[in-house]
Amino acid sequence: MKILVVGGGGREHALVWKIAQSPLVSKIYCAPGNAGIAELAECFPISVSDIPALAKFAEENAIDLTVVGSEAPLTLGIVDYFEGRGMRIVGPSASCARIEGSKIFAKRLMQNYGIPTAEFWEAQSLQEGIAHLNAYYSTRSHATPIVIKADGLAAGKGVTVAQNRDEALLALQTMMGDMAFGEAGSRVVIEECLFGEEASIIAITDGYDLVPLVPTQDHKRIGEGDTGPNTGGMGAYSPVPAVSQEIVEEAVERILRPAIQAIADLGIPYRGFLYAGIMITEDGIKTIEFNCRLGDPETQVIIPLLKSDLVPLLLGSTDCTLGQAPVEWHDYAATTVVASSGGYPGKFQMGKEIKGLEKLRDSKECVVFHSGTTLQDGKPVTSGGRVLCVTGIGSTIMDSVANAYIGLSNLDFEGMYYRKDIATRALRHLSDE
Repeated sequence: MKILVVGGGGREHALVWKIAQSPLVSKIYCAPGNAGIAELAECFPISVSDIPALAKFAEENAIDLTVVGSEAPLTLGIVDYFEGRGMRIVGPSASCARIEGSKIFAKRLMQNYGIPTAEFWEAQSLQEGIAHLNAYYSTRSHATPIVIKADGLAAGKGVTVAQNRDEALLALQTMMGDMAFGEAGSRVVIEECLFGEEASIIAITDGYDLVPLVPTQDHKRIGEGDTGPNTGGMGAYSPVPAVSQEIVEEAVERILRPAIQAIADLGIPYRGFLYAGIMITEDGIKTIEFNCRLGDPETQVIIPLLKSDLVPLLLGSTDCTLGQAPVEWHDYAATTVVASSGGYPGKFQMGKEIKGLEKLRDSKECVVFHSGTTLQDGKPVTSGGRVLCVTGIGSTIMDSVANAYIGLSNLDFEGMYYRKDIATRALRHLSDE
């Protein structure tokens, strides 16, 4: 069969890498792809938001299955468009994708279905947001943290954990006054700050059955020690020592299944990947957010741990046969460290030659997934903020961390930056046992 993967980041590279191992697949295409994906798939420069062009490409090339990586085309209705033309595609409809596309929609859904989450308030204007903050701090210390979230999509950066009232007011002004995230920040969610151990539980579903993937923990902030502004993600690892099998099962029964049922009650089954960001608090698990797709860089650790063929799972999610697809996992660990362009998540330069990739081409201990790369005069160069994701694989978390950083030591490009403390929370947790 022929498969089209939509996207051009590290998540999509990991998907292509795994799909290429399936005996069911004869040809892989990717739009737009990147320099790493181009080694495994035929890439075409079609924007992920140009849905008519993607559909035309799929029709002309007799694509059997399309797999969507990022949230943008899903919220724009790519699944509705493809299915309306009789083409098979993995992912939720635009109506279902609102679970990520609108924080307000997601919070209302959680509230209505008893899905555990933080207390929250909606703000439709800057004045309303300020009023909520004034009411909040009138009964609490002005040094109490609070979370401000842009309602719409902001590339993973529309969240501020304000440490006090002044920071909260500044976040509101940035989102709603200055419109730093465009229309995504025209409405916001203000919510209490949760404390505990954060993790990601992602499942694939056909609207009825669901298969939870291995839990992961990512590192959102740019600086070591979880400091500095949020990014799209600077690293991730799995397994997560803080997340027991009992917690996974609880997340499935109290968060993921109710969310899928809530969407079904709206009249449209949720199909594809559903990502639950959870916090393990003293009061039990609570939902931080939902995403309508696989995470990035979480996918770059999940996929290498999947022993089973991915393609039957993808097909099963589209035709309600997910329960028939076998799922086995490797009994080892994976850690991904993201190498970014200097200056990211602010301004950064592109077009910097990437050196050393050939040294890791045949490595058994690490896999390099390209995130923001392209080819220039036949050489790989940087083309984004997050450039490479180096995934170390080992029998233990410690081994996988070591292999990821050994792999990184072979790579170089001007301005390359990466955190040196990925998975330290896991290592501390294991040392305390």
